[in-house]
Amino acid sequence: MRPERAPRVNINARIRAPRIRVIDEDGGQLGVMTPAEGIRLAQEKGLDLVEVAPAVDPPVCRIIDFGRWQYEQKKKANEAKKKQTMIQVKEIKFRPGTDDHDYDFKKNHAARILQDGDKVKATVHFRGREVTHKELGLALLMRLVEELAEEGSMEVEPKMEGMNMFTIIGPKKGRAPNKPKPKPAAPKPAAAAPSVAPEAAATVVEEAAPAAVESSAAPEPAPEPPAIEPEA
Repeated sequence: MRPERAPRVNINARIRAPRIRVIDEDGGQLGVMTPAEGIRLAQEKGLDLVEVAPAVDPPVCRIIDFGRWQYEQKKKANEAKKKQTMIQVKEIKFRPGTDDHDYDFKKNHAARILQDGDKVKATVHFRGREVTHKELGLALLMRLVEELAEEGSMEVEPKMEGMNMFTIIGPKKGRAPNKPKPKPAAPKPAAAAPSVAPEAAATVVEEAAPAAVESSAAPEPAPEPPAIEPEA
């Protein structure tokens, strides 16, 4: 399925209305005139004539910088899209004879969904002849709606859909959802000091050892001069 295209904006020569209401770049009213007159005024200012309200009679056109106006429109649309809250509908299934323990577990799950800002579709599935006792499914759904009154309210009345009876419960308006916040990134570990390989360390010790021995040895004494005997 192709995405929907944005409606085309008529500018300058593409404006087909015989008469238009023109507004200048400062918001001032210039009156009703022909498109040719509006285009001439826009060109004198180095701007464009843009049809901003084609549905009114006569259409409203404004003298603006079309490229800048288009950029601002896209920026506004992106900001509006960011502010939109995506609401999901999550289904929780019951049986007409769901016991209390299973019911409480699913009810608590539904409460958490509503607290997160999403909707709950509570469904009771009937099998075979169980469908003749629809009052059991209705009683279960109404009990669930009543016990979840603090978290949400019923948006769709219980109704049958094939062999299922369902209702939709939406979160209470004005309540901030308990969406989990993203965890902060863990700090990076400090860089470890470079280690010396055992072979390199042994080589350093072996090379240093002879120098230490030579420096610690005592110097040898100088040889004495030979004795001279007296003549007879």
